[in-house]
Amino acid sequence: MKLLPAVVALMLLTGCEAAPSTPAPTTYELPPRQVRPDETALKLAPAKNGDTEFDLIGLAAGLPSITGSHTEFPAKGQFVRLRLVVTNTGTSSVLFDTKRQLLVDDQSATHPPEEQAMLIKRQPGQFDLGHGVRVEFDLYWDIPKDRKPVAIRAFGGPTITDMKNANGTDIKL
Repeated sequence: MKLLPAVVALMLLTGCEAAPSTPAPTTYELPPRQVRPDETALKLAPAKNGDTEFDLIGLAAGLPSITGSHTEFPAKGQFVRLRLVVTNTGTSSVLFDTKRQLLVDDQSATHPPEEQAMLIKRQPGQFDLGHGVRVEFDLYWDIPKDRKPVAIRAFGGPTITDMKNANGTDIKL
């Protein structure tokens, strides 16, 4: 019986080889998605404002109206829709407010998001962007027909070092 533990130990030692290690992936592999028919895909580097990173991924301009589940809503000028991804890169939550995001046109005028369009398209208003959280959504603006969108003035939200976040970051389209 004294031999049994020695045989078991020998069997375990000879059968145990270190498995070849493969490095763990360092990025998420997100599947590509189709660009919407009225939209242009954007290939811009991400930009930051405070602890919020902005990745602009799609733009549609010159939209005469939008349609929701219960209504069609005409633009006073033209609707501009921007698809974006916001990510909290900080260590605490950020109160993100979609109403603060301004569209800058080719005459340097700024435009706040169109509230009715945002409601009709059921896009978020204010939300808590937790640590490491990533959210994708659309912003809608109604700008004069003769203007072109050139940038978004992005506001990420208050951070521990800047509780007001009064200065936005202009991101060219």
